[in-house]
Amino acid sequence: MKGVLETRDLQSPALESNPLADVARRQLRVYLPPGYGEGTQRYPVVYFLHAFSNSGATWTNVSAFGLSALDRLDAMIESGAIPPVIGVFPDGWTSLGGSQWINSDAIGRYRDYVAKDVVGFVDRTYRTVAKAASRAVVGHSSGGYGALVMGRYHPELFSHLGSHAGDCYFEYCYLPDLPKAAGALLKAGGVEAWYQDFKRRSRETKPRGDDFTVINVLAMAAAYSPKKGEPLNIELPFDQQTARLKLDVWNRWLVHDPVRFVPKFLDAFRKVKSVFLDCGTRDEFNLRWGTRMLAEEFKASGVELCHEEFDDSHSGVTYRFERSLGFLVPRMARE
Repeated sequence: MKGVLETRDLQSPALESNPLADVARRQLRVYLPPGYGEGTQRYPVVYFLHAFSNSGATWTNVSAFGLSALDRLDAMIESGAIPPVIGVFPDGWTSLGGSQWINSDAIGRYRDYVAKDVVGFVDRTYRTVAKAASRAVVGHSSGGYGALVMGRYHPELFSHLGSHAGDCYFEYCYLPDLPKAAGALLKAGGVEAWYQDFKRRSRETKPRGDDFTVINVLAMAAAYSPKKGEPLNIELPFDQQTARLKLDVWNRWLVHDPVRFVPKFLDAFRKVKSVFLDCGTRDEFNLRWGTRMLAEEFKASGVELCHEEFDDSHSGVTYRFERSLGFLVPRMARE
């Protein structure tokens, strides 16, 4: 027997009047395990946070030769590999491609969207075990980063965290892209000119291959160094004429680096019951090394940790959710 996927419309107070004028009414996909409709049992809940440039619908994408994350969750429950859980897939898409699942003056309150609006709606609507020990939050890339953000700010909501190649150690994962973005912005005539041309090309044909680097840098600046009154309400961490690093702005980015904030907020993370971390040894964004640093911090904190590496790159690793779910779900409280 397979589970059922429901799609609900959720009006998010946290996203109303957001700076990018992105819609506040979002589709929320909720997976209900086999047998949910037949009784009164309550279930733990796993929240899935998607990666940058993705949306809530991405979790149901089916490739010609593989399974979606939703398919893998369903198959694991059906086979008995993990006990039944509810799965929730919020939509964190923005006009810049993502939010890092944080509250930002340039993007909107996406941390509040998950922690207040989505969790509150799910607990009111479905038969959940409504306590932290029965909630997990997992994600890949920016979604993995978001899972760590939830652990930092909301250990009262989430006791189990899973970060697959989450953004960390910013010197390695972001710094190499800054001069590339500087060149594109200089050629285009600045942030606003580049962004408007990017939107036009995206509508008329499709983005160029090198556009991802630039939009990613703009989105990260919107998350980590917002500044009202600047183009897109962001302050870049480099001079647009010389690409010289602006250390004061770059340091604002580093405050948001999990390698920095996990040890600083260990009191919060010690309330977490289990953490799963992994990264491919061929990750193109050098996230293997930051993930290793994070693993050391979590080990020192005494949190129950599973840290793994595997022979693969950054993308196309949906199959790794079988490892995080296999570790986290059996540790979730069921009553």
